[in-house]
Amino acid sequence: MKHRKIMANELITCSLDFTTQTTIIMKKLNLFLTALLTILLINCTTEESLNENLETNKDPNFRVEEFSNQFNRLDSEEPCIYLWLLAGQHDQAGSVSVDIEGEDLVITYTTQEDWVINATHMSIGNCGEQEIPTTGSGNPKIGKFEHGTSHSIGVNEVVYYINRESLNDLYCFAAHAVVTGPDGEETAWAEGIEFGGNSWAMYVEATQSECYYIDEK
Repeated sequence: MKHRKIMANELITCSLDFTTQTTIIMKKLNLFLTALLTILLINCTTEESLNENLETNKDPNFRVEEFSNQFNRLDSEEPCIYLWLLAGQHDQAGSVSVDIEGEDLVITYTTQEDWVINATHMSIGNCGEQEIPTTGSGNPKIGKFEHGTSHSIGVNEVVYYINRESLNDLYCFAAHAVVTGPDGEETAWAEGIEFGGNSWAMYVEATQSECYYIDEK
């Protein structure tokens, strides 16, 4: 009889131990699943925020396209305006050209074969109306540019289309890019007039009617 009681107690103890261990495991599993779900939600929210920051354009008069392996323009397709895309202030990483196609003003970034475009930012408007966002010291606020986007891996041509009716004949634009070349990542600008702050950032003054741009003040 005493032996049976001992066996019963042992069974009860084992049962309690099993129940306790199961409870602990379930709690740990619940904590793990909760933590995993939280991480997934944070990642999704962060990705959405990044996309919102990168895709800043909300202007119906504006659209963007990107291409890879587009290096050569035919001689018969000379642009209205041709500017160097300067990386790190001195490297000619490519070009920024301006064309007029029907109702659109077309601004094209194109890099040399050993450069690619990671992101572009564009601010364009009528000269004299302070369309390009700048700081009090005269430096451009790239994060406040009206149009901006990141690009796929290996992109070397980005085309911006702007409705010509949204601009006066004399217009100004700042074309910024983040590019990667032989020595790594660099910031780049379409060659033009310096903003006058403590950076080498530049903008361009041009006219629609005469395919003309002002290269110095």
